[in-house]
Order: sequence, then structure tokens, then C-alpha cells
Amino acid sequence: MRVIVTGCSGFLGGEIVRQLLRRDWEVVGLSRRETPDLVRAGMTHHRGDLLDNGYLDRVIADADVVIHTAAVAGVWGTWQHYFDNNVVASRNLLRACLEARVSQLIYTSSPSVTFDGRDQRDVDESEPYPTSWMCHYPHTKSIAEQEILAADQLGGMRTVALRPHLIWGPNDPHLIPRVLQRARSGRLRIIGDGSNVIDTVHVINAAAAHLDAIDALRERPEVAAGRAYFVTQDEPVNCWDWIAKLCRVHGVDPPTKSISFAAAYRIGAMLETVYRWTGRTSEPPMTRFVASQLAKDHSFDITAAKERLGYQPRLNMDAGLQTLMGDTAVTNAPSTGQ
Repeated sequence: MRVIVTGCSGFLGGEIVRQLLRRDWEVVGLSRRETPDLVRAGMTHHRGDLLDNGYLDRVIADADVVIHTAAVAGVWGTWQHYFDNNVVASRNLLRACLEARVSQLIYTSSPSVTFDGRDQRDVDESEPYPTSWMCHYPHTKSIAEQEILAADQLGGMRTVALRPHLIWGPNDPHLIPRVLQRARSGRLRIIGDGSNVIDTVHVINAAAAHLDAIDALRERPEVAAGRAYFVTQDEPVNCWDWIAKLCRVHGVDPPTKSISFAAAYRIGAMLETVYRWTGRTSEPPMTRFVASQLAKDHSFDITAAKERLGYQPRLNMDAGLQTLMGDTAVTNAPSTGQ
């Protein structure tokens, strides 16, 4: 198997590469940044930009599987920036895969492609795409997801989209540092009544789901292909209790002060307006999307991933939290079903 992983320098992409290498497959990583640790582990790296079609044509040739994790995330920025990097880049990759006759294309999507600002409690993949969006990231991710799923069976290629929610784990450069930074500075507030339920997923489990998708597309494509799948720990938690645990694990006092959702939402809307008027490119300290994400339920039924992909979390929540405390026995445990 020759597997291409876009975004290999990212948090999730790097873990996918490490799990693939344990299968002794040929793994080729694509990213804009160098990845010396993954190269030392056995990955072949091609540095470049997915907006460059010539680059894609060279590196996709002879690939059996492409896993597309590369994306621009976040809640602030121009439409063009998100559209180019999340939609145009995915279209370029899709074209290159079809021309190279790649057998599988696995797209890393996001549960936010179904989020319209209201509570989502134990929803499954029948949840529709919104008709309006609070930021460009989920909007552009939804466009790419729909186009990649629509390409299933074109030229013999099979496709799936995976929607891992709130990926965390050791060396997380995004979620945990952001929470801890705000908690340390005293700027983190409980938004709403603090009762909202969320799903999360450890990076080992999120990566393993991608390998499960490869196996399912190879062994039972008629069951697995052409669909999107939520991917979680399968252990919904109270959002603010979980954040408090993360804080305590890292020796940080958890937040105790609160603000109503209505007030946080109004502040977010005001700041978005001010930042747009003044042309500021930095992210506002609060946005409507962030307020909604922190106050609303986000839990997902992963029955489809279990039954159609054979996905099961490799680490439960307690074991995952141990990896944050430097438990190398857990961190280095086998994490892929082979």
C-alpha cells in the first residue's frame, strides 16, 4: 500500500502517519512545513502547496490511498483564504486522485459542518447542513466534504468523510494550549449554565478511525463508501467538567466565573463588527461561533462508524487523560487494529 497523507505536519496528520508506518506501508507525507521526526520514522516527505497542480500531479502518481487532513482551521479570516485552502485545494487534490486512478480518498472533515448554532444532542449523520454560517471554516469544510462524497465511484475511486470532534492528546498545539492560556490569564469564563454536553476524541482514536476507513473501503466498500461519519470517544462529558479536568492535569486553576450565553453571543457579534470595520486580522477574543460552541450541546451518535467502518476507540477517556500526564506506557500502546 502506498498511502499519501496531506497535512502530515499537523497534529492529526502526524499521528495518522505514525500509525500507518506501524503497518509497514509506504507512507508519503505532503505539507508546507518540514517534518524531520516523521522522515526519520520512515515517511517520505514532499514539501509543497496543494494549490499547485503540478506539485500534486507529481506526488499523487502511483498512490493507492490518499488521506486528506490538510486544512485551514479557525474562526476568523477572509472568505478567500478559507475558500482557497479548504475548497480549491480539495478540488485540486480530487482531480489529481481521479487522474492518477487512486482507489481511496479519505477526507478529514468536521462535525461543525452540521452546526447551525443550536444544541446538538446525540445527533447522527442525518443532521443536515445549515443554510447559514457563523464563520468560514465550517462553511468551506462542508463544501469540500460534499464534493468529495459526490465523487464516490467516479473512476472507480471510493470516498468517505470523517468528522472527528475536538481532537486532543499529548503535544496538542491547538485545543488544550488555547484553553490553558485563557485559564491562566483569568479570561476563561463558563458560558451559559455550564450544563452542556460535548463529545471529544483523543488523537490516537481519531487517527485510528482513518485506518479503519482504509480497511472498510477495501473489504466492504458497498457498506462504507460515499458517506460521512462522526468520530468520537463515545463518552459524552459535561463540557466544563472536562475543561476543569484538563486544567487540573496541567496545574492550572479551572474557571469559576460565568457569563450568560446571550451576553457572550452579543459581545461576539459586537467584536466581529468592530474587527471588520477596523480591518483587524487577529482573532477577536469572542465570536458568535465560539460562544455557541462553548455553551451548546455537541454530542454525536457514532453507530455508523462502528457498524460500517468497524471503528472502536482504542483509548477511553481515563486512559487518554493519562497520556497528558506523561504515561508512556499508554502513549506508546498499539493503537491500530491490524
